[in-house]
Amino acid sequence: MKVEKRAEIIKKWIDDYCKNTSYSPKSLVVGISGGIDSSVVSTLCALTGRKTIVLSMPIKQIKTQHDLSLKHGEWLKSKFNNVEFKLIEIEKIFNSFKETLKDFNNEHGLANSRARLRMATLYQVAASNSGIVVGTGNKVEDFGVGFYTKYGDGGVDISPIADCNKTQVWELGKFLGVSKEIIEAKPTDGLWDDGRNDEKQLGMSYQDLEKAMLNKNDPNYAKYLEIRNKNLHKMNPIPVCKFNDE
Repeated sequence: MKVEKRAEIIKKWIDDYCKNTSYSPKSLVVGISGGIDSSVVSTLCALTGRKTIVLSMPIKQIKTQHDLSLKHGEWLKSKFNNVEFKLIEIEKIFNSFKETLKDFNNEHGLANSRARLRMATLYQVAASNSGIVVGTGNKVEDFGVGFYTKYGDGGVDISPIADCNKTQVWELGKFLGVSKEIIEAKPTDGLWDDGRNDEKQLGMSYQDLEKAMLNKNDPNYAKYLEIRNKNLHKMNPIPVCKFNDE
């Protein structure tokens, strides 16, 4: 599929959802990190012509990552009259949370808590603007290896690019005019003090993950399955204890 058609389909899908859902949202709320996924999704939301509220919510974020987030937000605001860009400082909230739970310190848990604080912020802004939270996860993350925070960046109302692999997201970014710096930056979730990127966390590049997802004979297929199996609890429905009432 040509990239322009893919972009048009996603844009129309977002708009149709807003038209047809019983809730009839008045705005689209997107968190941006300075990465390609959120940059693409926020741009597609803006292209619908609907009120789009874009939030940058840094928590001890590496300056280069945060700068890209600010740059993209300002670019959107200058390009689209329907975009509101807001910088929301939630680091103090995180610091208070961390101090309150100091007896339960865990690095991975705190990293996920950053994502969950951002999720709560997005939903508060959405509630105050009769909006919905738009997800930014791609197919590799959401349905391939489960590389997201449960009830964090995985907590959204709609997910426009969840059927696009990472390569397709990069293609969309180029087509939509997203900054070259963002397109070429190493993908990262921005949840760690040391700024570690996604490839370092996963142990594989997105390109290699995509190949392994599509081909069981790929040399990295076993590694892909190992990562996926560790995260299936996030991708599968929540287990429910059911009763057979007879």
